[in-house]
Parts: sequence; C-alpha cells; structure tokens
Amino acid sequence: MDQIEHKYVEVNGLKLHVAEIGSGQSPAVVFLHGFPEIWYSWRHQMIAVANAGFRAIALDYRGYGLSDPPPEPEKTTYLDLISDLLALFDALSISKAFLISKDFGAMVASIFVVLYQERVSGFVTLGLPFYLPHFLTSHLPEGFYVSRWKEPGRAESDFGRFDAKTVVRNVYILFSRSEIPIALEDQEIMDLVDSSTPLPSWFTEEDLATYGMLYEKSGFQTALKVPYRSFHEDINKPDPKVEVPALLIMGEKDYALNFTEMADYVRSGKVKTFVPNLEINFIPEGTHFIQEQLPAQVNDLILNFLRSHRDPDLRSGSCKGLGVGSDTGFIQGLVKASPILAESVSIASSIPSISAPLAARTSNKFEKRKQMWEWDESIVDDATKRHNKLMKNRIQQEELL
Repeated sequence: MDQIEHKYVEVNGLKLHVAEIGSGQSPAVVFLHGFPEIWYSWRHQMIAVANAGFRAIALDYRGYGLSDPPPEPEKTTYLDLISDLLALFDALSISKAFLISKDFGAMVASIFVVLYQERVSGFVTLGLPFYLPHFLTSHLPEGFYVSRWKEPGRAESDFGRFDAKTVVRNVYILFSRSEIPIALEDQEIMDLVDSSTPLPSWFTEEDLATYGMLYEKSGFQTALKVPYRSFHEDINKPDPKVEVPALLIMGEKDYALNFTEMADYVRSGKVKTFVPNLEINFIPEGTHFIQEQLPAQVNDLILNFLRSHRDPDLRSGSCKGLGVGSDTGFIQGLVKASPILAESVSIASSIPSISAPLAARTSNKFEKRKQMWEWDESIVDDATKRHNKLMKNRIQQEELL
C-alpha cells in the first residue's frame, strides 16, 4: 500500500488529510468513510479502483484521523462536511467524480448529490441506502447506540473508560454482528463487548492498531457530533430526487436490515422514489463492514458500476475535449495524463506535433501540482509518521496488491 500517497489539502481554513492513488488525469472516485472508520477502511477498494484506471481519493473528514479538528467541534454539521467536500473537489481540480460511501458517509454522499448533482458521475453506498439526516423519524430503542450517543456527554463518559483502540475494537465487534446492538438500562454500549471476544477474522490486530492510532490523535468529539447529534438537520430540499446512476451494496447480515423501516425502505424499492436509477445488490454473508470483510466481491460490484457509467470521452485513452487535434490526440493525451512524461519538458518538446506552448503549459501544470502537494516535514506530527511507517510495513501482507 505504499503506492498510496498521503497529503494535506487546505479547505475552509482546515488541513484535511487525503490519501490518493492513480493518475491525476483519470476519472476521479472519492471515498467517504463512516464511523469508526477513516480513510484506511477503503484500502482494498482504492488499490483496485486505481488498478482499473481511475483516480482514487479518500479523505478523513474534519475532526477525524489526521485532519484538523474544527475550532468548535460541538457545532459541526453535515453541511460543514459537504462544504469541505466541495472545496476539496475544487482544490484537486475535480469537475466531476464518482462517490463511494459507507455507513453515515452515505448521508454525506446523499446530501452532496442532492445539492451538487452536476458534480457527480454516479454514487455507491454501502451499509446504508440514499438517506438524508431528517429521514430518521422512527422511534429507536432507548438502548440502541444511536439513541445513547446522541445524548451529549453519554458516549464521552462511556468511551472515556477505555483507550481509543479499545473503543474502536468494541465497535467493530458490535457492528459486525447481525443483531441490533442494544444495551440494557443499566448498561452502556461499551459493556456489550467482553474483553475476551476476538476480532472478526478479516480484521487484524494491525488494522486495529492503525485505527486506534488515528482516533487517539483525533479523539471522538467531532465524530459524535456528526453523525449522531446531527440527525435533525434538514437541507431544505422538498423534492430531493436525483437522476444520476447509483448502486447500493448491502450485506444480508447487516444489522441495519433488522430495522423494519430500513428493510422496507430498501427491499420494497421505496428508495427508488428518490433515486430512480438505482441498482441494489445484496451479498449473502455480508455484514456492516462489508468492504473490509468481503473486499473482492465489493470491488467487483464497484468496478462494474464505474465501468458502466464512466464518461465515454475518457475511455481507452481518448482525448476528446482536451483541445488537441485528432491526429496527435493520443500522444498528447499520454503526455497530459502521465506525471512521468509531463514533468519533463524535454520529453514533451521532443514530440514534433506538440507545440512548445503546450509543453510549457503541461510542465507548469505539474510543477504547480508538485508544489501543492509538497510535504512540509515540520508539520508532520508523530502520529502521521507512525501512520506512514505502518502503511509501508503493510505492503508485504496486502493481499490485493
């Protein structure tokens, strides 16, 4: 996984941590994580998507992982995350992208596509369908984790008894079950997991260490505000229907399907009222963390969707729309699409059909990009360094490389 680059991108006055792999000129695929996940939860998908010819980008939301916390975490909203995502699109020169989302990240994707449909080529949600925060109207059991964590101070007290690594461990174990995690009146959510309970077979101690390290840095303050204390938000769209293609991937053993309202919304096709061009796929053995549990099956579904809805102008090296002649478009497209070629003015200049101004513009473009993403080692904290070292160590073990 050391092919994945890690950068900071400044948006709305905050530095967001961004992981990226793939050519900057390839169609962009932006991954949106859930809780207690982070960019790392998309490690299997990012590599598969990049190998298929796409540009894979995964961020840590504000207040999550290696991204800066907002000045007032308790005031963070879904719309703050949407604003950050839009600014990230602009900072990375992404005019349009596919969105791949999981858990409450599906709400982030849903809001974004409703507000900025023209910036979305298509979107995929895992573990949760197209869903806006104010859709959550049914009464939830008092002992359900959402009910408990939306209460200010309750989760903080519960989590505060453990280190971040243990909190993540317990949540991964709980959410990997098919039963709805509900605590008794005299229990807290963390009490539902015994310390002797093993991790899911597909989740390693090294994976846990990565999550633990990242949440040790960020804490849980922002993560508890969004999503759990922000379900009252309404984006003021009376008819939030979207026409872009969409894919829902659900595990049949995901505890979310044990909620009658959710199961009916998905299985009856009511969700297609809002997303008419939606394809739904169920994976029989899948649970809530399906992209980590069954990456090969999830990757196949995602890649089939991306290929089916990829802009035809970007297929097979086509350079339509790049402003170059058809007789030299392929060669020029290679120069524009490849950082290795484009960083060298001499290579571009050696191709007779490419003018000097084009070569100069190409070189300048990539020089600016290089400067934009230049790491300043003085601002890389110890957590980031440990994180990068861990990523390099993983490469020998990563089954999908």
